[in-house]
Order: sequence, then C-alpha cells, then structure tokens
Amino acid sequence: MKNPLLIVGIIVVFVGLYVWTAYNGLVTKNEAVDKQWAQVETSYQRRFDLIPSLVASVQGIFKQEQAVFGAIAEARTRYAGAITVDEKIAATAQVESALARLLAIVESYPSLNSSQSIRNLMTQLEGTENRINVERQRFNDAVNAFNLSIKRFPNNMLASSFGFHERTYFQATIGAEKAPDVKF
Repeated sequence: MKNPLLIVGIIVVFVGLYVWTAYNGLVTKNEAVDKQWAQVETSYQRRFDLIPSLVASVQGIFKQEQAVFGAIAEARTRYAGAITVDEKIAATAQVESALARLLAIVESYPSLNSSQSIRNLMTQLEGTENRINVERQRFNDAVNAFNLSIKRFPNNMLASSFGFHERTYFQATIGAEKAPDVKF
C-alpha cells in the first residue's frame, strides 16, 4: 500500500516542479520582451530629443516647410499619448514618415548640408536610427523566444492556463519601403 502512495507522491512532486519551472521560465521570457521594448522606447526617446534641435536648425531657413514641422510635432504628441505597444508602433510610423520628409528636405539643400550643426545633428540622428533598428531586432528576437515557448508542448497548456498570450512582433508599416515624396 505504501508503494503506490509513494509513486503518486513522487509524480505529484515532479509535476509540481515542472509547473513551477515552466511558469517561471514563461515569466522570465515575458519580462525579457517588456525589457527589450523599454530599450526600443529609450532609443525612440533619444530620437525625439534630437528632432527638436534638427527642426530648429532647419526651420528658420525653410518657412515653406511648415507642414513637415507640424507633422513631426503631431507625431511626437501621438506617441506620447500612446499606451499599448501597438499604439506606440503606429505612432512611431507617423514620426518616421515625417522625419523622412524632413531628412529629404535637408539633403536636397546643399547650403544646409554645409552647416556644421546640421551635419552633427544628422550624424547623431543617423546613429540613433541605427540604434533603433538594433533594438527593434532584439525586441523581435525576445518576442520570438517568448512566442515559441508558449506554443511548444507542454508549455502551451500551462501558458494559456496562466494567461500568457502571444506577443506582437514589430513590423514595418505599409509603405515604409517607399522613399518619401518631397515637393519643392
């Protein structure tokens, strides 16, 4: 009689250890996704901090480009008001579109490119864009690791019971592959 109870006890202990380990693994991967998104947002903040300097440097020269400056300000405001990752990604697409138009304007005017302050800002902005790209890739890698862990058996049964759901990848917005159209 003791042997069957001992076997059941051992099985219960092993199942309990598995659930504990699997749950902690899912929590860790979920937090890794959140942490990596925070890194993406840190890079975005650097971009947002640089944009006003670039705009101020260019704005005095190009009064006729007020629509671009307004679009940048509106996009920054929309991002600041976004709450979910998906809302922030959509707002970021708007920022990127307006910023691409501004950069096309700057590149089209040789007198601007000769300005040391504009060149410095453009270099910093380029470095920031590279950082953003790297952080987005790392975010997608963390999302991939998390999504795989909640889809694989037997974790998939535990994940749904504990409320873990698939996370969304960062994806380029439709039309991002086209160069901005700047009219002079």
